[in-house]
Amino acid sequence: MPTRIEELQGALEKRFEGRVVGLTSASGELTLVVDPAELLSVAQTLRDAPDLKFEQLIDLCGLDYLSYGGDGWEGRRFAVVYHLLSIARNTRLRLRVFAADDDLPVVSSVTGIWPAAVWYEREAFDLFGIVFTDHPDLRRILTDYGFVGHPFRKDFPLSGNVEMRYDPDQQRVIYQPVTIEPREIVPRVVREENYADVEPKP
Repeated sequence: MPTRIEELQGALEKRFEGRVVGLTSASGELTLVVDPAELLSVAQTLRDAPDLKFEQLIDLCGLDYLSYGGDGWEGRRFAVVYHLLSIARNTRLRLRVFAADDDLPVVSSVTGIWPAAVWYEREAFDLFGIVFTDHPDLRRILTDYGFVGHPFRKDFPLSGNVEMRYDPDQQRVIYQPVTIEPREIVPRVVREENYADVEPKP
């Protein structure tokens, strides 16, 4: 008798034959990879098809694959991952789409299919710079409006690009280039073999 995951995998293979980039199973979870042009069509089917019914988006996140797995990664750089839940069928699915352009990553917004995506997509835009077309209110959500860059990108400088401070002469908040000098901090390591050398206090 097939397991629930095997049944879902069979249903996905049958329904999306020839329309998906890949479908993999690992650690009891399925990942469906689609082309950006197919995203909205596949997402609509995942939500509405009676044998799938993924009516709830429980999470959405951006990913930066720059230098993924060392320097051996040759695929596209930016991806968006959707974690879906079918309450009716008690199954979960991971949906992944890679943006076609690494310089300006653009993916269609799924807010018309899963309204919960509104804030998730804003977060992915803010932190990774992924643009979601047809999003109703795509603006920063975690960083300041004057923030330069996208801090979760792997090539973002650790100290940032600009800093904000209050200027008493101008009596307002100003932005200026970062004044922190980059440095490497080596943490102090406490090894277990030295624990016994410490004399207990009386």
